[in-house]
Amino acid sequence: MTPPRPTAGMPPLSLLIFGSRWLQLPLYLGLIVAQVVYVLLFMKELWHLILHSVDFTEQQIMLVVLGLIDVVMISNLLIMVIVGGYETFVSRLKLQGHPDEPEWLSHVNAGVLKVKLAMAIIGISSIHLLRTFIEAGSLGAEGSRYTESGVLWQTVIHCVFILSAIGIAAVDKMTQGIGDRHHGRTLSKPSTLTQAPEAD
Repeated sequence: MTPPRPTAGMPPLSLLIFGSRWLQLPLYLGLIVAQVVYVLLFMKELWHLILHSVDFTEQQIMLVVLGLIDVVMISNLLIMVIVGGYETFVSRLKLQGHPDEPEWLSHVNAGVLKVKLAMAIIGISSIHLLRTFIEAGSLGAEGSRYTESGVLWQTVIHCVFILSAIGIAAVDKMTQGIGDRHHGRTLSKPSTLTQAPEAD
């Protein structure tokens, strides 16, 4: 005898609304395509570094390497969104017991995913800011890509990212604390079942 389907007995409107989550599938497939583009970009930059490793100065090599790290961190961000977002909002990946299952995936939810994404964005912003500081020696020179106001605004935006991440983490911790207290009160609620009187 086959077990009943989990959606058996659900009203058609509920099935439609619940099934609408699959509309996000093309979005995650599109992010996988973007991941392929970043792999090609990484290989192009790496090949460029190998070809000009003798001609480049130490600063130029450092800037190219930071660019490669930037591509890797954005790629990590994409993986986090693809895997975590699909697992949270679309369907279970059923990776339990798989040797390559990400450690963070076992306890991921919308709040944890937001915090991890915020931290990843801060890391990417840090790489961009470090590249700017390395090239800051040419400020005001002809052909320089940066200006003093541009560097200042980039620093301010980076600080805003940090404050935003702290705010997201604090709100998530507060929400989790409220949920834990509510769950604790529910567990400690006395039973309303009356016991039968013992016979004399």
